[in-house]
Amino acid sequence: MSAVVVAEALTRRFDPHLSIGDRIAAAFGARVETRPVRAVTDVSFAIRKGETLGLVGESGCGKSTLGRMVAGILPPSGGVVSVEGQPVMRGRHKTTTRIQTVFQDPFASLNPRRRIGETISEGPVAHGLVARAGALTFAAEWLSRVGLDPAVAMRFPHQFSGGQRQRVAIARALAMQPDILVCDEPVASLDVSIQAQILNLFLELREALGLTCLFISHDLSVVRHVSHRVAIMYLGRIVEIGSASRVYGAPRHPYTQALLDSVPRLRIDDVAVTFRPIAGELPSPLAPPAGCAFHPRCPRATDLCRRERPELRHGADGTAVACHHAEEGTIP
Repeated sequence: MSAVVVAEALTRRFDPHLSIGDRIAAAFGARVETRPVRAVTDVSFAIRKGETLGLVGESGCGKSTLGRMVAGILPPSGGVVSVEGQPVMRGRHKTTTRIQTVFQDPFASLNPRRRIGETISEGPVAHGLVARAGALTFAAEWLSRVGLDPAVAMRFPHQFSGGQRQRVAIARALAMQPDILVCDEPVASLDVSIQAQILNLFLELREALGLTCLFISHDLSVVRHVSHRVAIMYLGRIVEIGSASRVYGAPRHPYTQALLDSVPRLRIDDVAVTFRPIAGELPSPLAPPAGCAFHPRCPRATDLCRRERPELRHGADGTAVACHHAEEGTIP
């Protein structure tokens, strides 16, 4: 099946903006940080029609920045995102409504001064998808579709629970009739029981509407539940990508294995499991280490790892891994 979304060599660098005080301090010889933050570096992937690609990694690895570039919210410093051959952005302007986003915190992403019926219908009215006269009815239909009473269309965001607000956020995104949905940690701020409800709603709507999705999360169990393929991200780069069953069942990159080992589990087949957190800290994107970025935390690092950065190499089974020692087989 051909790819719907294609990201090619995406890069995002944030250059420092020095305040007047910083400039004065620098003029008098004080040390002021002027190095750029390399949030995402040379990331390429494709998502097929109807597929959900899960994106996993530690906080600060660049997941949300990558998601915002795919959604057309943040312009890349380099590379391009296209939907069926058409670029998502030209310069700093988004060119399509086919990609919409569900954000992590619905209280922050919903306008507190607008009633939710207006919030849901605002985009479709602006883009001519629905007449202004039918906006309230249109919003009520979408509220019903996400499991809310249409009568609540006149309420404000603060009058809802967190789970209800996230349902409103999903309705707002889907009301634009997108083909592609970027979900940026959509259940991270919710209670566990509410998470399950929102995930089930997401799966139902994905199948009913035939959505193609990029699902960003740090929760490995959630990503495994909703994704067809999974990409593992570390310090701005994808280090492993493949089918969910392959990545979870036989990880080839040491970082992927370390992430899976760090998930707390009580017992497997009545045998106690030892919790093994990942050693060390995520390096600063201001000064990434030479060679493989994971080598300071990797128990299998060699001089080659410290010296040369491994390229993302594709295998015959459809997986790709950026590790000098991936050919040695599954990590024990």
